[in-house]
Amino acid sequence: MTALTLFDLVVRSMRKNLKHYYLYFFALILSVVLYFVFASLQHDASVLEQTDTSFKMASGFKAAGILLLFISGVFLLYANSIFLKRRGREVGLYQLIGLSKFTVTRMLVTENLLLGTGALAIGIGIGLLVSRVFLLLLMKLIGIDGVLTLSFSGAAILQTIFVFVALLVLTSLQMAVAVKRSTLLELFKVDQSGERVKKPKTAVSAIFGTLGVLLIGFGYWLSGHMLNSLLFFYMIVVLVSVILGTYLLFRVTIGWAIFQIRTSKNGHLGLSNSLSLAPLIHRLKANANSLTIITVLSAMTLTMIAAAYSTYYSSGKESRLMEPFDYMIVGDPSASDQFLKLLDKADISYHASDIEGFELKGDYEKELNPMLYYQDVQIRVVSESQLSKAGLTIEVNDPQSGVLMAGYTHWMLKSVETPVNLILEPGGLNKNVAIERFAEGNAFNDYDFASIIVVKDELFQTIRSGYKESGEIAQINTVAINLQNKDQLKEATELYNGIESSGKRFDYYTQYQNTLQSSGMLIFIAGFLGLVFLISTGSILYFKQMTEAEQEKASYTTLRQLGFSVQEIMRGVIKKQVFVFGLPLLIGLLHSIFALKSASFIFMSDVTVPTVIAMSVYIAIYLVFAFLTVGYYRKTIKAAL
Repeated sequence: MTALTLFDLVVRSMRKNLKHYYLYFFALILSVVLYFVFASLQHDASVLEQTDTSFKMASGFKAAGILLLFISGVFLLYANSIFLKRRGREVGLYQLIGLSKFTVTRMLVTENLLLGTGALAIGIGIGLLVSRVFLLLLMKLIGIDGVLTLSFSGAAILQTIFVFVALLVLTSLQMAVAVKRSTLLELFKVDQSGERVKKPKTAVSAIFGTLGVLLIGFGYWLSGHMLNSLLFFYMIVVLVSVILGTYLLFRVTIGWAIFQIRTSKNGHLGLSNSLSLAPLIHRLKANANSLTIITVLSAMTLTMIAAAYSTYYSSGKESRLMEPFDYMIVGDPSASDQFLKLLDKADISYHASDIEGFELKGDYEKELNPMLYYQDVQIRVVSESQLSKAGLTIEVNDPQSGVLMAGYTHWMLKSVETPVNLILEPGGLNKNVAIERFAEGNAFNDYDFASIIVVKDELFQTIRSGYKESGEIAQINTVAINLQNKDQLKEATELYNGIESSGKRFDYYTQYQNTLQSSGMLIFIAGFLGLVFLISTGSILYFKQMTEAEQEKASYTTLRQLGFSVQEIMRGVIKKQVFVFGLPLLIGLLHSIFALKSASFIFMSDVTVPTVIAMSVYIAIYLVFAFLTVGYYRKTIKAAL
């Protein structure tokens, strides 16, 4: 008989374990593809040259690449540890027939390098084919039209090879350490791994179980009361509270509940409960660790994707709130006349209107928010009727009060109770205006950080005359221009940008394009990182359940021999999978909903629709792994006879 070489053993081992590797191999290939796409976009100048946010885009892809590398690294190490555990008996047999630990390590490392090299080659090949597709998707998201030529980035290929070779070396070291530290007894008992079942102490379980629920509830409550000078500190407290509460929920609260269910049955669990509750009880600690990680990762992923999509979804509305007029020119009549003549020459219909305003200093009677100055504040006063004629309707109810528009700081004023008294300077003139409400957006196109108060004409004239005599007034004459046909914005903006004037202010079209590019890049990056998160968490759950299915195969064989059908056994298995997959998803959804609610101040429009869409897509993909797991169990149970 011909002696087997090390390479022959590696090939036989890979053939034997092929059914266990397919999803891991697929996930590894996908990680390579996604990382290569990010590296390609990072080194591709074809899009960067066409955007006004090229620096942000390049920095964003670089940061995303680092995060993607970290996620892929953690996933590969975790998956590798699961496969090492599953192959413990095989490794023990190799040592039992006389192979040294060094030889076994060489086998595993060779196998890992072959598998990784194959995934790297296939991943880069696929990445080269689909990178242009991803680039076209990015161009669509950021609103750039054009045709791209097929190009190859040598720098992206080298960067991807370097990164994943480093990851393969890291997983190989993990294998070497695991083999060196293992004993034959441990290797042959690896399939019997389980936890010693102990009856939980009622008082201790009640205390820690309640504490877990209270910590999550406290985190939810605090997330809605963070808008103050301790914002960063509160964010850390919320994060720690929710994560610790989630761990206690899985480790103590749910474990105690399962024991209570078992006790209430007086030992008569039945087949379905035995196949669902018993495995959970025997792996309570391990499940608590993994399910906590998966829940937190799911919450982070859902929050990231929903927030990014909400930003993209509301980019047009929020740009209009910050730029209420298509164009605005301040204090430069000649530039206004020049621009209007250019519009007439280009046969672009428009509506132009003069807006008169003035600037003062003012003090709020009380502190509105610890994060905002409330004294010596720059205030711009404008008339309600003039804004209305220009095309912006801001309703003021009381003739002696006003509506304050604070632009970028509105999110810090949402919770302030009105009316609030505003004392205008100099104080000797005794001009106080009550603020009846804080409105979203600006009354001027992005000008500066001055707050704008909109008042009735009578009050506007009264304030102007009094302060004009004192010489404390700064007059502002503005021309606001809106196009009749919004399809001509691009053409008109090119004319607007050609005017030399220090009085020009941001125009809506430019602001919208910049916002669209930034939010498009954000949703592109968030989508791919979310996909990697999802694949990682789903695969981790799938790998764990594959391992448990193999460990429970003998029990399924016994049940089949006793006459139980596949359908009867599957009822218990499905109940277990509802817990393993459903509970982390449900709690992760709750965490993300409260996280988005606490961060709602950054959005000026309702984000319910984009949030529901993003979460629905995530849930649909997540459930694919649950169905794959149920299918694997069904296949295992059918073969267990």
